[in-house]
Amino acid sequence: MPKSIPTVRCAIYTRKSTEEGLDQDFNSLHAQREAAEAYIKSQKHLGWTLVSNHYDDGGFTGGNLDRPALQQLLEDIEAHRIDCVVVYKVDRLSRSLLDFARLVDRFDQRSVSFVSVTQQFNTTSSLGRLTLNILLSFAQFEREIIGERTRDKMSAARRKGKWVGGTPVLGYDVDPGGGRLIVNEKESRRVQDTFALFLQHHSLSAVVGELARRRWKTKSWKSRNGTAHAGRAFAKASLRRLLTNAVYTGMVEHRGAMYAGEHASIIEPSVWQEVNAELRAGRRTEAGAIRAPQNALLAGLLLCRSCQRPMVPTYTAKPGRRYRYYVCQAARQNGWSACPTKSVPARMIEDSVLDRLRTALRTHETREQLNVSDADWQAFEEGHCELVRALVKEVSYDGATGAASLLLSRSEASSEAQHED
Repeated sequence: MPKSIPTVRCAIYTRKSTEEGLDQDFNSLHAQREAAEAYIKSQKHLGWTLVSNHYDDGGFTGGNLDRPALQQLLEDIEAHRIDCVVVYKVDRLSRSLLDFARLVDRFDQRSVSFVSVTQQFNTTSSLGRLTLNILLSFAQFEREIIGERTRDKMSAARRKGKWVGGTPVLGYDVDPGGGRLIVNEKESRRVQDTFALFLQHHSLSAVVGELARRRWKTKSWKSRNGTAHAGRAFAKASLRRLLTNAVYTGMVEHRGAMYAGEHASIIEPSVWQEVNAELRAGRRTEAGAIRAPQNALLAGLLLCRSCQRPMVPTYTAKPGRRYRYYVCQAARQNGWSACPTKSVPARMIEDSVLDRLRTALRTHETREQLNVSDADWQAFEEGHCELVRALVKEVSYDGATGAASLLLSRSEASSEAQHED
């Protein structure tokens, strides 16, 4: 009696790096699959059979494994639904030698073989493994060379002052006829007014607040595939990016050097230099403030009830004295008018939290409920504040009423701490 041939369930994986041409009736993915199907049919005498599922990644790079069809293929391999993976060329599976080695290792763990149709390689043999690794090394080398050429080309274009793509900036539109920027008259006037506002107020927060009052937003634009990107309200970070962008002076910045651009300027170079000199001076001051220790008891615990944003520690310094505050992050990023709470003196809110916590822990029953030892309680009474970080999960502060509530991490009950501004 003839021995039955075991069935080899074959899955075809196809990939194309770009989406170009995928809407055609017969595209690259179809061609890859057609060649793989023909190869599987030629191995029918060995028990090869095609699984019904399609594993097609259109518009995904081979430089990483973050591809939906590939992930589905790996899930089916883990579920023992596949015995062999068939591709048109090795680099369709991966262009990274490290990723390819990982994939082959996973295939081996589930006794799944790998076949390339056009290169006639099979990982079931040691020679096939060696040849595949050599071939993939060249595929990765080719990918890196292409990347280097692309970067060199873009660098050369920037040095010539050309617009090489990216997110359009407020004040300019991308010329539909070619890769260059053209001035948007309405937006350019807003950019000029924004620079003037900074020179008037000398404060990012104040300008953000004024832009919010005027309801001015960042650039709205559409990508090549028609996806709309709506403008957003300005924050300090987006305002800083606008004010430091050399494009507005008619220049192109590349690797720290400035090159004359092909586009018209919106801002006078002297105005841009003045604004940026002030911003750089402000950054140096901020950097010094960040390095200074603040000993903020409620850092990471205090929340603005109005904005549901963290309140972060900061301070102002006057001769011989430092005044500590907690400032709402919304007010800090979006301007003082963005938050009704704005800030609270650090000493006042910290003393209120300590008093309320001390009152709650005075009874032995409460300390037992919160799992506070007598030694911890004694240390807290003597002025050591470590217990605050251990017990308090969140402090919610309402600037309108001056009330703060404590949420304790070891109890589902919360306690109210009231104080007046």
